[in-house]
Amino acid sequence: MAKFNEGINGPFQGKVGRVVGANWKGIPYMRSLPKKRTSPPTAGELANRKKWVLTQRWLKPIQDFVRIGFKGYSLRSEGFVAAKSYLLKNAITGEGETLAIDPALVKLSWGNLPLPENLQMTRLEGKRVQFTWDPLFTHELSHKGDQIMMLAYNVEKDRAVSNPYGQVRAHGFDILEIDTSKTGTFHIYVAFVAHDRSRQSESVYFSTIEI
Repeated sequence: MAKFNEGINGPFQGKVGRVVGANWKGIPYMRSLPKKRTSPPTAGELANRKKWVLTQRWLKPIQDFVRIGFKGYSLRSEGFVAAKSYLLKNAITGEGETLAIDPALVKLSWGNLPLPENLQMTRLEGKRVQFTWDPLFTHELSHKGDQIMMLAYNVEKDRAVSNPYGQVRAHGFDILEIDTSKTGTFHIYVAFVAHDRSRQSESVYFSTIEI
């Protein structure tokens, strides 16, 4: 049974026969009920399923980070879904058994917030990574209160250390401390989020460090 929430001429929610009415992000739409499939999946469909599982597993440990980084990505997609879509289109390498994700091609944040000039990474003693940048800003979209987003991701062990709301742009530096219980190879990413959370920058992949 379906319900007309805005009168007989408005969109409906629920099922009428083989048609389903629904709403996503304020956009009403209709879809047909799926038909039961009898044919086996094609090689291409199996490959797409494998890519989907691979990207889902890769992004799961950092889903809170990409929800911030891909906020407002488009009218129809943002957050985890948008991050997965970007990864599928841009960071998959190989085929079949060699299918893999290249961390250097992954974006964990996307937007038009300008990054600061001279953004650099330095490995400090212990399990610490320092990021420095030019605290001056002239672009109209920049603000002294914009904050750095930092992430270190051990893909092999599904472990990540992050701080999505670090020091402000005017500060000029910040340090990411990696938990003493975490060891291995970590991929390092940085982005910036606006002081009013209205936009983000595109993320930057630096390199790997061994802990």
